Amino acid sequence: MHINIARVKVAHALLLSLFAGSALAAEKSAVETTAETVCAACHAADGNSVVSVNPKLAAQHPEYLVKQLTEFKSGKRANAVMSGIATSLSDDDMKGLAAYFAKQSLKLGQAKNNGKGSLGEKIYRGGVVATSVPACASCHGANGAGIPKQFPRVNGQHADYTLAQLRTFRTGERANAPMMMAIAAKMTDAEMGAVADYIQGLR
Repeated sequence: MHINIARVKVAHALLLSLFAGSALAAEKSAVETTAETVCAACHAADGNSVVSVNPKLAAQHPEYLVKQLTEFKSGKRANAVMSGIATSLSDDDMKGLAAYFAKQSLKLGQAKNNGKGSLGEKIYRGGVVATSVPACASCHGANGAGIPKQFPRVNGQHADYTLAQLRTFRTGERANAPMMMAIAAKMTDAEMGAVADYIQGLR
């Protein structure tokens, strides 16, 4: 019986590619399942949370999301709910979820009171000179898109969430970003509220 070696090799290669494709599909499905069942409860399946105290994750830099999940797991960033969830995630799980949410489209919001020429805009773009608060734009960018691997995207984020984070940076309850802790320590409640509102409508 004559066996065509070339055809056998091609068939073998096709089988390997099919198995690889199935594995990738299963991995993607597992990530999507976690996003849609676990993460969606607070952040929505597409990362655009509808509850304003829960952050939007859509279009966030994956490196930032992995960092936060890692620090929730280690306890460096304190949050009882997120620490419990992150504990069950492997490094690959974190990377998969981060990539998933990074690919989602961000739904932008509107500022309530802090539009063009407002206190919020002045702080975001120019800081507070009197108390040496730097401009938010110097790290997060003019349009709030941030810088991958360095600073997170903030534009369109819920004002309630941003304000809460600024307050916890100030009190030290959130201690995983020394730069933000130092900045928040110099800000008043009114300044925090204004810039958080401006960021919510930032494009």
